[in-house]
Order: sequence, then structure tokens, then C-alpha cells
Amino acid sequence: MSTAPVIIYGVGGFGREVAWLVDECFQAGELIEPVCFVDDNPDHFGKIVNGLPVMSLDAAATAYPGAFVAGGIGSPRVRQKIMEKAKAAGLHFRTIIHPRVEKSQWIEIGEGTLICAGNILTTNIVLAAHVQLNLDCTVGHDVVMDEYVTLAPGVHISGCVHLGKRAYVGTGAVIINGTPENPIVIGDDAVIGAGACVTKSVAPATTVVGVPAKPLAR
Repeated sequence: MSTAPVIIYGVGGFGREVAWLVDECFQAGELIEPVCFVDDNPDHFGKIVNGLPVMSLDAAATAYPGAFVAGGIGSPRVRQKIMEKAKAAGLHFRTIIHPRVEKSQWIEIGEGTLICAGNILTTNIVLAAHVQLNLDCTVGHDVVMDEYVTLAPGVHISGCVHLGKRAYVGTGAVIINGTPENPIVIGDDAVIGAGACVTKSVAPATTVVGVPAKPLAR
């Protein structure tokens, strides 16, 4: 049976990590393999990065019609823009989960979501489309992540937390648990700073930092 090509959109650091994620899945027997990077900077076209060519979106869509595309950009807003461009170019999305991820069967995962090595997800979790979980995160029971939520490495989210669209949680941050009646809510486009400890809900489009986390002074 032939493998399905995966195009990685973004040739920066996280894009190269996503290419490795796809290759690890291939090595574990999943029928997908990385075939190229896509970048919007013409200066990168024709280069070989970690064994893969860098192409324009149009060139990649022509060379690999109907291929899957993985978002290799950490910024939620930028990732949403490039995924919309990729969809308009006729490319498709696929959930990609590293073989060294522990999770229960009671999890809903949307298309285009990427889950990197070392993650642990417990039970009754909902991940919408294009969520990214970077290395070594833990996600507790009854957590909901809306589209394009992004966890940097080493994030720990306790139970009964709802993260809104494009919320970004920085490296090593912690969100304590809410309750079924009163979950902790992280609003759309909120940013949780690296190392922060979130103990209460965060308003949309707000950046919080520190222990306990407080809104960043403007």
C-alpha cells in the first residue's frame, strides 16, 4: 500500500520538528511521509532542508495534488491564515499523533491537529481542528480546546479547562483545574506567558504572566 504525502507548511524550527513528527509516524508504520516544505519566501524556494525540498504553495499543490498539509507554524493566527490558503489550494488535512503519545479512547480530535512526542491526554477531552500540542504536555479530564489552540513544550493543563480559539500557552505554563459547574475559561486569542500559573479564567485577547498569572501591564 502506498504512503500518503504530507507537505509541511513552514520551514522554520517548528516546521522542521513537524517533518520529524511525520517521519516518526512513518517509521512506526503509519502510511504517511513528509515530501516537502512550503514557504511563502521566494528566497527559500529550491533549497533542501533536512533532506526535503522547499517549494511554493502552488508548486507543491501541483506536484502533490490532494496531499495532506501540516501546519509548521507555532503562531495560532499565522497558522490559521496558511491553513486557509492550503485548503484553497486543494490540499487536505490529517490528524498526526506521535507514536509515543498516551491517551484514552475518550478523546475527540479534529482534523489537522498535531500531537508531538511525550504528550499524555487522559479522558473526555475535545480537541478541535488544527490544535497543536508540542513536546511533553499533559492534558487532564474534561478539557476543551477550540480551533488553533497551541501548547508550547511542557505545558500542564488540569481538568475542566476550556481554551478558546487561537489561545496560546507558553513553555512550562500550568493551568489549575476548574470544576464541571465552573470551568476555568481561557478566552479567544489569550496568551499565557511561559512559566505562568493560571488560577482563574483569562479574558479574551489578554496576556497573563507570573505566579499566580496576572494580566501584563500595558
